[in-house]
Amino acid sequence: MTPLTRIAVQNEDFSLADEYERLQNQAECGAIVSFSGRVRDLATTPLLHMTLEHYPGMTEKALADIVQQARTRWPLGMITVIHRVGKLAVNEQIVLVLVSSAHRQAAFNACEFIMDFLKSRAPFWKKETTTEGTHWVEAKASDEAAVKRW
Repeated sequence: MTPLTRIAVQNEDFSLADEYERLQNQAECGAIVSFSGRVRDLATTPLLHMTLEHYPGMTEKALADIVQQARTRWPLGMITVIHRVGKLAVNEQIVLVLVSSAHRQAAFNACEFIMDFLKSRAPFWKKETTTEGTHWVEAKASDEAAVKRW
């Protein structure tokens, strides 16, 4: 990883403001695009919590590879990818992607690219616990379709 890339897989919450501040000290980058995802309740029965598991070492490498792919496509500055693991309640933050660039379109495209590939290629496993029990979340066809457009 370069000093321009920050990747973290962690149990702790993160501060969007603190992470955004870290990217602001690049005079050559006029654009910072962010995506922040939260745990949402789309279950047919009320969601009590979601548990995210990952494969340490492999997950960070997969995220670094995704970021590197984005860097080969667009001129980018600093990039931050934070993904939480462990037990998360509804409305808790789960993921943050921040991308800086000299140009807004490159930052928008790279941020979307990173999220699309993170959703389908990074080794995370999600388990939902509802009022009726626990089940693993299956991969979505829409996530695969999003990757194919790149």
